[in-house]
Amino acid sequence: MDQRTELSEFLRSRRARLRPEDVGLPGTTTRRRVPGLRREELAQLAGVSTAYYTRLEQGHGENVSVAVLDAIARVLRLSPAEREHLGRLTKPARRRPGRAAARRQCVRPALQQLLDAMEGVPAYVIGRRLDVIGWNRLGTALLGDFAAMPPEQRNMAWHVFLDPAAHELYQDWEGKATDVVGMLRLDAGRDPDDPRLASLIGELSLKSADFRRLWAAHGIQDKGHGTKQLHHPVVGRLSLQYETLRPAGEPDQVLVTYHAEPGSSSAESLRLLASWAATDDHAEAAAATGGSTGGVARAGQAVQGGQGGQAGQGA
Repeated sequence: MDQRTELSEFLRSRRARLRPEDVGLPGTTTRRRVPGLRREELAQLAGVSTAYYTRLEQGHGENVSVAVLDAIARVLRLSPAEREHLGRLTKPARRRPGRAAARRQCVRPALQQLLDAMEGVPAYVIGRRLDVIGWNRLGTALLGDFAAMPPEQRNMAWHVFLDPAAHELYQDWEGKATDVVGMLRLDAGRDPDDPRLASLIGELSLKSADFRRLWAAHGIQDKGHGTKQLHHPVVGRLSLQYETLRPAGEPDQVLVTYHAEPGSSSAESLRLLASWAATDDHAEAAAATGGSTGGVARAGQAVQGGQGGQAGQGA
């Protein structure tokens, strides 16, 4: 990822999403040649010269002060994740090519033991470039058998854009895909020299028009918390809360957990899914179908057929 090009395109995209009235300027009845704020308007609001800001937007971020970046971030209404990304683009850390790829990603044994102990909570660990590097049994039952996947497919971006079953799993697929792209771009700002990340972005760009569209929007998103609406092939509809936890001493890793509201139909469905995941039928079906989310879907059809209406009642 070329840092100057990324800086230029990022600032342009953030400026284009704002209208004059959004930042307290009077609106205009004439049609603007380009969408969003003009450079001179943004520069005035940030307290810098138009020439200075123009040079910055052209990708020349050398020697820009933190105070100026904070002022520009304020005018552009950048989120904390976007502000972090802007800072990395203007003052990238010195890296040796391939250093990020050379660092081995693994989950500490104690953290894996914690994952395994969370029997009623789907959970997984994400590392750099959104690689899934740790999981528990209920996590694989919810999203797919990561252990059975080829390593290059054990990745949340690959899962969302190149696994057809993801479109069925996430009811708001567009929202999920937008968040994943924003997280991947944030990661690209942190490790711009990672060849594996560049290879992943290249594959997604080649194979997915949706990825190309969302990547061009320059969205930035950090993993947080919220609600996901899922449609699982075994237990049907699920409304789950997700939380993101950062293990101490592991700055490149996040632990993602899902849980249902106590007493809800989703809680009952999650218990049903946990029961299904604990059976030998699940392990045999996942192995027979290759372990992808699509394999879970086919296995789910078989389980539903054997349980009659039980799965439907739990959804």
